[in-house]
Amino acid sequence: MTRLDRVPRVGSRWRGVRVGVVAGAAVLVLAGTGVVFGLPSASAATVDTSASYVFVNRHSGKAMDVYDWSTAENAPVNQWARNDLAVQQWQFVDAGGGFYKVRSRHSGKVLELPSAADGTQLVQSTDRGSATQQFRLVDSAGGFVRFVNRQSSKVIDVWEWSTADGGRLAGYADLDGANQQWQLIRLGGTTPTTPGGTTVPTPPTGTPPPAYPQPGRVSGDVGVHDPTVVNRPDGTYLVAHTGDNIALKTSTDRVTFRNAGMVFPAGAPWTTTYTGGARNLWAPDLSYRNGRYYLYYSASTFGSNRSAIFLATSTTGASGSWTNEGLVVESRTSDNFNAIDPNLIVDDQGRWWLSFGSFWSGIKMIQIDPATGRRLGTAMHSLANYGPGIEAPVMVKRGAWYYLYVSFDRCCQGANSTYRIMVGRSASPTGPFVDRAGRDMLSGGGTQILASHGGINGPGHQAVLADSDGDYLFYHYYANNGAALLGINRIGYDAAAWPYVY
Repeated sequence: MTRLDRVPRVGSRWRGVRVGVVAGAAVLVLAGTGVVFGLPSASAATVDTSASYVFVNRHSGKAMDVYDWSTAENAPVNQWARNDLAVQQWQFVDAGGGFYKVRSRHSGKVLELPSAADGTQLVQSTDRGSATQQFRLVDSAGGFVRFVNRQSSKVIDVWEWSTADGGRLAGYADLDGANQQWQLIRLGGTTPTTPGGTTVPTPPTGTPPPAYPQPGRVSGDVGVHDPTVVNRPDGTYLVAHTGDNIALKTSTDRVTFRNAGMVFPAGAPWTTTYTGGARNLWAPDLSYRNGRYYLYYSASTFGSNRSAIFLATSTTGASGSWTNEGLVVESRTSDNFNAIDPNLIVDDQGRWWLSFGSFWSGIKMIQIDPATGRRLGTAMHSLANYGPGIEAPVMVKRGAWYYLYVSFDRCCQGANSTYRIMVGRSASPTGPFVDRAGRDMLSGGGTQILASHGGINGPGHQAVLADSDGDYLFYHYYANNGAALLGINRIGYDAAAWPYVY
């Protein structure tokens, strides 16, 4: 048999495989490798119907994932960076005759290939016992398997050999290509090795939880956007958030919140150069240091990087008690960064740092003079970037690590917002920051810890509160009616010191 290398064909996809016939037997040649395998393999893959699995594609390294945490009928199932959350967990249900239904731990729905046509989108749907919802497993080399649909005999395929998050999964003729091969990773069980001996680690069972949590109970005045929070010396809580002249709220118990007025009830005329005359000021950052509250906040207009970050201080935090300490950093339309969304951290050496940034070239950091609270020197560090949209940095130190939390994708579109909270970590406040998989956050890396689910739409612009009973994640999300609301969840850390919310 003559091997055919990968070639493009008009009106078809790039394929790295070709099936031929030798001595009456079907064989497979992987283009560019010269490796020949029989098809099908002599032994059938076995599964544990009591276990949960993550399915990782051999070609892309991405996991099979219910797109956008949907629970809807016929919602697409695509690929996404592995996070082992419920949206990527699957259970096998025996359907008889060597076939299985594959059920999502997140939605309770099963995988379906509704049509026999090549390119049919893989979806989730209510279990009807249909042959379109049943699959058998066929072994490929190296411990991988293919999912063969009972109705169409098509296999689950990463369409167009995508390596992107959100890349389509679809039905296609069984060619045993790497983009049709899946590693079954049994959570809490033995993880098979990939060719070359690399083992895909299985996180400790029980962390993170199997599904994103609902926000904890809050009540009172909880309409907020871009919250930040501090503990006050008397044990109560002070929250600041985006609003006219910066809005304030207080709570005695981290559950019930009350309106506490504005930071600047008489206005902030020094900001209007950046706001076009509007009173709405954005994305504050609160901290309490040496008997004084520090408030960094943003002045801008939507979609523009003609922006500025200012500082105000107060000894009480009360409305009207704040002193304008002046401009800290600004950006102009000729700059490749956007000076909004500030966050202050003091490192282990006592140095003050301010991270900030939104879209453009991503998250930046400058050093701050502790004596004035304003910029020290001219150096600017780049920390993270993500092309579709990144903003709202928050950095905290826990144990050996500096954790950088950011929000990916789009805010401010009500229930259509796509915000999601990501995290990476570094041994230094200036980076490099990497995610759980070792990807640099400057190259789009980030481990997702909270995203849309159920009626929680676009959670993001987070803050981290170190309280007496542990760490808490504060954020806003959108209800189905578009209202921006306060969300609070606890933060846990797994055995590898990666955070998760519960």
